[in-house]
Amino acid sequence: MSRHGQVRESSRLQRRLESLNAARELAEGVLPDQELQAAYDVLERATSRRSLSAGHTVVGFFGATGSGKSSLFNAVSGTVLATAAARRPTTSEPMAGIWGHDGSGPLLDWLEVKERHDLPAVPGLADDGDGLILLDLPDFDSTRVENRQIVQRMVGMVDVLVWVLDPQKYADAAVHNEFLRPMASHGAVTLVVLNQLDKLNPADATAVLQSLEGILERDGLGKVRVLGASAITGDGVETVRGAIRNVVVQREAATQRLSADVAKAAAELAEASGDGEARGIKGSARVRLAAELATAANVPVVVDAVQRSFKRESARRTGWPVTRWLLRFRPDPLRRLNLGRDDSRPELSRTSLPPAGAPERARTDAAVREFADDASSGAPGPWRAAIRGVARDGRELLPDALDQAIAGTDLKATKHPLWWVLFNSLQWLALLLAVGGLGWLGVLAALGYFQMPVPEVPRTEGWPWPTLMVAGGVVLGIVLAIAGRILGGWAARLRASGAAKRLNSAVAGVAEQRIVEPVGVEITRLTAFNAALKAARSA
Repeated sequence: MSRHGQVRESSRLQRRLESLNAARELAEGVLPDQELQAAYDVLERATSRRSLSAGHTVVGFFGATGSGKSSLFNAVSGTVLATAAARRPTTSEPMAGIWGHDGSGPLLDWLEVKERHDLPAVPGLADDGDGLILLDLPDFDSTRVENRQIVQRMVGMVDVLVWVLDPQKYADAAVHNEFLRPMASHGAVTLVVLNQLDKLNPADATAVLQSLEGILERDGLGKVRVLGASAITGDGVETVRGAIRNVVVQREAATQRLSADVAKAAAELAEASGDGEARGIKGSARVRLAAELATAANVPVVVDAVQRSFKRESARRTGWPVTRWLLRFRPDPLRRLNLGRDDSRPELSRTSLPPAGAPERARTDAAVREFADDASSGAPGPWRAAIRGVARDGRELLPDALDQAIAGTDLKATKHPLWWVLFNSLQWLALLLAVGGLGWLGVLAALGYFQMPVPEVPRTEGWPWPTLMVAGGVVLGIVLAIAGRILGGWAARLRASGAAKRLNSAVAGVAEQRIVEPVGVEITRLTAFNAALKAARSA
C-alpha cells in the first residue's frame, strides 16, 4: 500500500476508534460492564499498538500440542530456534524471530516477549528492511494454565494470526469454538495452515483441506486463506512464506487487525444493546403527563380555593358595611391551604394541601409510566429500561417538587381590582346617607318629644328628605351589594382561570424538569450511541 493509502487508512481507523469510545461512554450505566470493559480493552490495545513501531508486523504461530507448530516455525524461518516435541508441555514461553531490529524492542516489551533472536534474511520471507517479527507461542491446549493465558493474551495482540492445524485434530471443537469462531471478524489478518500433509496421500490431503475449508466457512471464516504444508518434507513451506511476506510488505496488517478488533467490539456492543430507536417524546404525551400530574397535585382544589377566596374577599370589600363584618368569621380558603401570602421567598414555602394518598400516588405512577413507555417505544431492551429508570427516579422527586411549584405560583391573591375601591366608596357614601337621614329623623323626633318647635322638613313629591335619605341609602347599599356579588362571581371565575393556567404551567415545568428532560437525555443518548456504533462498524 502506498504511503498516502496508509495515512488514509490510519485516519479512518482513528475515526472508528473515536466512535467506539463515544459509543462505550454513552452506554455506561446501560449495557453490562463486561461488554464495556471489552471495548475499553480494545481501545487501550489500539492506543498502545499505534504508539509503537508501525514498521514492524507481528505474526504469531498458534497451534495445539502435536500440530507441528514449532517445526513449521523453524521451517518457515529457516532456523532451528523453536523446540518441537510431541508431548506436553512443549513451548512454554513466546519466542521471537526478528528481521529488522531497530524499533522492535518497545514493541516486544509491550508483547512481553523476552526471548528474541535477530535472524538473517530468508529468501521469499523477509530481510532486515521488512520489519517482520515471527512469534512461536505456547500450545493453546497446554495443561499449564500460564501457557493458555499467554496464548489468550497474544491472540488479542499480534497483528497476524497463523493457525497451525494437523490432519488428526483439524476439526477439534476447542480450537474452533474458543479461538477461530470468535475471531471471525479477523479474517483479513488470519492464515490457516494444515501441517503434516506428509502423513496423507494426495487424495486424502485434498479431502481434508476441503473439509477444513467447509468448517471455516461455518465459523464465519470462509474468505480465510487455507494452505497445506509439511514441515518435515518442506512441501508448501515456500507458499506459507509467500503468504506471510505478502502481508508484511503491504504494511497494513496492524491497521487491519485493529480495525477488526474495533468491528468485533462494536458488534458485541450492538448485540448487547439490540437494534432500534426510541419513538421519542411527542407533544400529546407531554400534555397528558402534565394534565395527570396537575390533577394528582390537587391543582383543581387550589383553583377552586382561588375562586372562593376571591368571592369572599370581593363580598368583604363591596358588600353592605352593616353586614360585611360577619365575613371575617369565615376562613379564607387560600389561607387554609397556606397559599396566597405575599411571600418574598416562595421557593421555601410549602402548602397545606393534603398529602398524596394511594389514589394520587397511583395516578402519578401510572402517568409517568405511560409517558416513559410511550417515549421509549421501539428502543432496545437495555435502553428502554434506562429510560424507564430515569423516569422512575424523577417520579420519586415529584411530590415535593409539585408542592413547591404550587406554593411558588403567583395566584394574584394580593392584587385587588379597582372596581372594589369604587364599590366600597359608594357603599360608605350610601351608609352615610342613610345614617344622615336617620340622624335627621332622630333630631325631629327629639324636638317633638320635648314640645319644641319642629322646623318644616323639605319634601320631594311629598316624601320627606330624611326618609328619602334613609330609604335611598339602604336601597343603594343593597343594590351595590347584589351588583358586587354578581360582578365578583364573574371576576372570580376569571381570576380562577388565570390561576389555573399559571398552576398548570408550573406543574408542566416540574414535569419537564423531573421527567421529560431526563427521558429526552436518555433518548438522545441512544440516538448518539447508535450513530457512534454505526460509525465504528463501518469499514
